[in-house]
Amino acid sequence: MIKAAYIHIPFCHHICHYCDFNKVFMERQPVGEYLASLGKEMMMTIEKNPVNELRSIFVGGGTPTALDERQLETLVQSIKENLPYNKHTEYTFEANPGDLSTEKLRILKEAGVNRLSFGVQSFNDELLQSIGRSHRAKDVFKSIHAAQDIGFENISVDLIYSLPKQTLEDFKLTLKTALDLDLVHYSGYSLIIEPKTVFYNLMQRGKLRLPGEETEAQMYELLMDAMEKKGLKQYEISNFALPGFESYHNLTYWRNEEYFGFGAGAHGYVDGYRRSNYGPLKKYMEPLSKDLLPVMEKHLVTKAEQMEEEMFLGLRKIEGVSIRHFIEKFQVNPLELFQQEIDQLTTNKLIAVNENEISLTRKGRLLGNEVFQSFLGVSND
Repeated sequence: MIKAAYIHIPFCHHICHYCDFNKVFMERQPVGEYLASLGKEMMMTIEKNPVNELRSIFVGGGTPTALDERQLETLVQSIKENLPYNKHTEYTFEANPGDLSTEKLRILKEAGVNRLSFGVQSFNDELLQSIGRSHRAKDVFKSIHAAQDIGFENISVDLIYSLPKQTLEDFKLTLKTALDLDLVHYSGYSLIIEPKTVFYNLMQRGKLRLPGEETEAQMYELLMDAMEKKGLKQYEISNFALPGFESYHNLTYWRNEEYFGFGAGAHGYVDGYRRSNYGPLKKYMEPLSKDLLPVMEKHLVTKAEQMEEEMFLGLRKIEGVSIRHFIEKFQVNPLELFQQEIDQLTTNKLIAVNENEISLTRKGRLLGNEVFQSFLGVSND
């Protein structure tokens, strides 16, 4: 039974220099028409795949909070009409500091939204400007305090490290400032330069000065140590939480479970198929105007692919891959199926194996991608 849904809002007031998500400048876009199409996609999908109750709804983007009050009201009403959820559902909205008026916060709270994820990235205003963010540090404090005043307790912030010209000292200060907010959840990601971004174009021209792999590794160790010292448990490579505040939505992905993906360019995993929607707004809305779902690609995940995904997604979790669960799910022991890869990774001290699970070592967390790639294209149906 599918228990999670991702909803994509592609509109932004500004485009960040590192972002490769499906997004468009908000000006002169058919926002109302898009929201109507989104509602129709949710309705049609749930009719085809009935569920009693979702355990997680995550609204991301783009910038969902770029919508004005009326548009936001339309969106949450559409979600309420089309998706089954209750007060126990983890209902998250991504938010841009500075975008959330008291009225928007009230609309979200009244709709049952109980978790906010702020894209903070850094508390250094110069760095924020250089990476194309529109907010400044003062906006973060203002937005978080306003959210807390309205009654939001489950608040997360995203940080990015290994930014151009970022120093170890600067990241230390950002970490301290973030942790001083005393929030229940933090995410920390290293900058990845993706094609078709401003940073990628600068890098191609030799005009992007990055801290380098060694400094990036030091920043990640700093992140892990600071979170642990604050009492926040690392439950996934990039995510840290107080006990009980781990993101169910994040864990849906890393547990290799199925989920709905709604909106332009959204990805879903339904009935054994990984599927992706059309990205351009017109291409997304056109099929829906003819009562057709806007699916661009659909791929049936083979058993071999499922087993590989179970490994490289599951290893992102700090608890690792449960050997018993793997055997129950696939009727094969991962220690036998991936014996060669596991032996090699164990020898290199990148993973640890006990009778219950296979998990990354601390060294393995630093070289996660190397570990994950080991399991690609290994098994056969």
